[in-house]
Amino acid sequence: MLRNADFKNYISKRMTKKIAFLCAALFPLLAVANVRLPAVLGSNMVLQQQSTVKLWGWSAPAERILVTTSWNNKTDTVVGTRDANWQLTVQTPAAGGPYTITFKGYNTVVLENILIGEVWVCSGQSNMEWSYNHKLKDIADELPTAANPNIRFFQITKATSTSPQDDCEASWVPCDSNTLKSFSAVGYFFGKKLNKDLNIPIGLINSSWSGTPAEVWANPEAIENNAVVKEAATKISPAAWWPYLPGRAYNAMIAPITDFAIAGAIWYQGEGNTAIPNTYGQSLRSEEHTSELQSPI
Repeated sequence: MLRNADFKNYISKRMTKKIAFLCAALFPLLAVANVRLPAVLGSNMVLQQQSTVKLWGWSAPAERILVTTSWNNKTDTVVGTRDANWQLTVQTPAAGGPYTITFKGYNTVVLENILIGEVWVCSGQSNMEWSYNHKLKDIADELPTAANPNIRFFQITKATSTSPQDDCEASWVPCDSNTLKSFSAVGYFFGKKLNKDLNIPIGLINSSWSGTPAEVWANPEAIENNAVVKEAATKISPAAWWPYLPGRAYNAMIAPITDFAIAGAIWYQGEGNTAIPNTYGQSLRSEEHTSELQSPI
């Protein structure tokens, strides 16, 4: 018969062995990281037509990922880097869809209802940001007939950062009477005309913020390397409702999408720079956020 102390010792050893066994069994599972994608790569997105577009994301180091595009049923392979990220490029066909893209690593991610067409970035201040939510009658008149599955919106949430970010908060949605209400009126009418004239899907990325000066949308390195613009930026007065330091909106609201292929960008801004008008032209030339976006034109 085991004494009480011996019994406790026996149980303790058994439990230690079981815990060690479970840890050994679970360690490979704990080491596995799911394939993840940035917000701009999602279901309902529009990809730039007839282009070399980049797909990217995160995974476990050395994880083998199979990427299958349904428009050509081709599978490409990429391996996660030591830094737990990956990227590859694929060729897109002429405008059309819907398509799917499947990412298969330790887990599987399927993006659905993807269209191929033209993608445009819409950026600026209140002129670009204003929507139905700002009581715009022109948009109110559009709501009854706004539904158009060939126009897609990607509305980036307002945010700032002191350094470039690799992701943002947003998701792709088809245009309808609900999604249009918070989207840029200028962006919508621009996209509506393109869709009508070209008869292809249109993807619109809205990254705008009322009141902002141009410098907050510029790559901060570009401002730093231009002495005239850098000096002018110090004269921008702080405000309670928008950022004013160079690069803050760029880092959080433009940098995450610079790898996403686009046709071009539209810019509607100026009032935020009335205090320093003489350097506005140079500010625009220093703004590298449009040139850094992958554009085929």
